[in-house]
Amino acid sequence: QVQLVESGGGSVQAGGSLRLSCAASGSTYSSRYMGWFRQAPGNEREGVAVIYRGGGTTYYADSVKGRFTISQDNTKNTVYLHMNSLKPDDTAMYYCAASTMVAGPPMHSYQYNYWGQGTQVTVSS
Repeated sequence: QVQLVESGGGSVQAGGSLRLSCAASGSTYSSRYMGWFRQAPGNEREGVAVIYRGGGTTYYADSVKGRFTISQDNTKNTVYLHMNSLKPDDTAMYYCAASTMVAGPPMHSYQYNYWGQGTQVTVSS
């Protein structure tokens, strides 16, 4: 089992920055991929950024490329999402997820089997 706890959400002005953290516990080294997803009211949950635990290869949604950076710490059990140049359209609940099941870069919710409870990010204009 993998437990995920997100933190770092909050309310910022457009153009501001936030850093989200996802602390993993349990079978932390079993996760092949960890990623950030977001869901705004009325919208589908979408993949934002994914990192391959064994090597650090990253994948991003087109909407956040050049603004967001996903990274992991030296212990391999904490993943960050550095968000710069935030826009009102970035407002959403952000969820951390882990996948132990699939190979390749999973960017779809159904490919993840562990989820955090989410942290709210609100960007005002």
